[in-house]
Amino acid sequence: MRDGDWMTASALADALGVTPRSIRSYVTAANARVAGGAAIESGPQGYRAGPDAAAALRVEADAGTPRDRLHTVVRALLDAPDGIDVFETAEVLHVSPATLDADLARVRGLLGGTELTLERSASRARLRGTEGAQRRLLSTLAHDEMDAGSFDLSALRRTLGEGSVGAQAFGPFKTELVARLGELGWFVNEFGIADVVMHIAIAADRVSRDRPLDAAEPADAGERPTQMQVAEILSELSERHLGVRLGTADLQHLSTLVLTRVVAPDAGGAASTLPGLDPETEAVVRDVVTAAADEFLVDIAHEDFISRLALHVQNLMHRAREQAWSRNPLTRSLKSTYPMIFEVAVFIAARLQQRLGIPLPDDEIAYIAMHVGGRLERSRRADQLLTATIVCPGYYDLHELLRSSVDRSLGQAIEVVGVETRVDPDWASIDTDLVLTTIDPVDPADRIVRIQPFLTDSDVERVQAAAGRIRRSRRLARLRAELERYFEPSAFVRGLGPAGEEAVIRDLGSLLRERGVIDDVYIERTIDRERLSSTAFTDALAVPHALEMTASRTAIAIGIADPSIPWGDSRVQVVALVAFSESDREAFQTVFEQFVEVFSERDSVQRIVRRGTDFNAFLDELVAVIDG
Repeated sequence: MRDGDWMTASALADALGVTPRSIRSYVTAANARVAGGAAIESGPQGYRAGPDAAAALRVEADAGTPRDRLHTVVRALLDAPDGIDVFETAEVLHVSPATLDADLARVRGLLGGTELTLERSASRARLRGTEGAQRRLLSTLAHDEMDAGSFDLSALRRTLGEGSVGAQAFGPFKTELVARLGELGWFVNEFGIADVVMHIAIAADRVSRDRPLDAAEPADAGERPTQMQVAEILSELSERHLGVRLGTADLQHLSTLVLTRVVAPDAGGAASTLPGLDPETEAVVRDVVTAAADEFLVDIAHEDFISRLALHVQNLMHRAREQAWSRNPLTRSLKSTYPMIFEVAVFIAARLQQRLGIPLPDDEIAYIAMHVGGRLERSRRADQLLTATIVCPGYYDLHELLRSSVDRSLGQAIEVVGVETRVDPDWASIDTDLVLTTIDPVDPADRIVRIQPFLTDSDVERVQAAAGRIRRSRRLARLRAELERYFEPSAFVRGLGPAGEEAVIRDLGSLLRERGVIDDVYIERTIDRERLSSTAFTDALAVPHALEMTASRTAIAIGIADPSIPWGDSRVQVVALVAFSESDREAFQTVFEQFVEVFSERDSVQRIVRRGTDFNAFLDELVAVIDG
């Protein structure tokens, strides 16, 4: 569904780490979910998502699937203070006691870092831990049910059980909550508020089962008026929409979560009612942003950016204390489409983690990337403009009308710097990026676009397409020149095994270390960077690297995996360990971002992987792909 195009069984098998035969079985099972429909279409080119794909995703899985059974067991443990009987539960789920024992072992795997323990005494199994820890486990299950972190009420209902409180009421609840917060003068992060509604659903369900939170903690005096306002709103909406009266501890917890999802006060609203920005947090953020701007040569050290990010980080610290992380449905697309922006966000996250002691999962790093991207978008518009010359033989003011139309329709993409009104212009002397002409040129070229004297929609589309081709060809031309300088022919490995990210990094790193490019410290820093956030930037490529550019020279080691190997939450077929030196700081953006762009095209990846049997063949195929 994400790809939207045909995929071969082999490509799907590479993505999932299974055989093509398994893919055919999965397609049959997916289509069985929509009787008479087509969740997945088959054809000579392979498979693609059909018209009923979304409906198939919404169909509840067979209760016998391992994940569904695991969630059922966890819900049973959470709902039973005295625990569950293993044999009775196995009978209810129609599995053997041995299968349920295996499920309980998987439950233990979910409990790492949750402050919960699973106790087993004879035939009874029981969860031990605070109510807050049990709710955090429920939120983990809910996130697991929701595809890509998006808010899904049906998935939430599956997590809480069909008898959960007011599942159908949470849509109106969320709408009114956002409206009431808006009336108080707050802009609300929609991604975050959806997460809050999930926590409210969990709280309502647990309170209805007589499982309220433990006693409330004293609130900070400076925050009490704001928190009380939000608590009153939540109390009223919960009783009216859900029929549940929340206690003081629950209201305090939920109102704190709401406040940490408020991204900014309305400039014309009640800004003074928000908790003040902590000067120490702002100072840390300023230092970190300045360091990131210097390290990556990006224009982000602006006061408005620092203030907004500092407020976000302050809210982030509250969420960290509550262990209530926000999911971000844009994480995957941000990482694959804007790898350089995501890398700057990882650097900022790493420094914040060092200075403030808060762990930052990928979804939270993605929110920082959204801040960084917004700032860079404001400053990079002018850099993207291509120059253009209009060739329009003079006839009254026709050329002026055409220029006005071009500026109006294409002003964000190109800048008209000249107009030729001769019927026989000196074509060779026109040196702009594009030539937009109403007459046929002597020698056609990619940069020359034939348009009508009165600009049409088709003309606009052709000019935009030509501008896109020019930008891409320039980027890839720079990339080709850089890669031919930086590839290390002797640091090429084909046949990577599924030994894990750290083992692959050490193997590729050792090849560069033997050539004096990096040392053991650089390899360890590369592993540290990988632990912060997976460097699998596309469905096929991982680019492990250290955040610090301390290599003696810039070099790239390549590893090919066929079939694909697991990397973070993805599977990859190409691993490019990149060692950057301080002197090549400016090349970092070119190599990093454009390299990822090349490997985001599935057909190109398959061609490179299948034909790149040795280094020379790999480089030949890569250059051929870059050259189109």
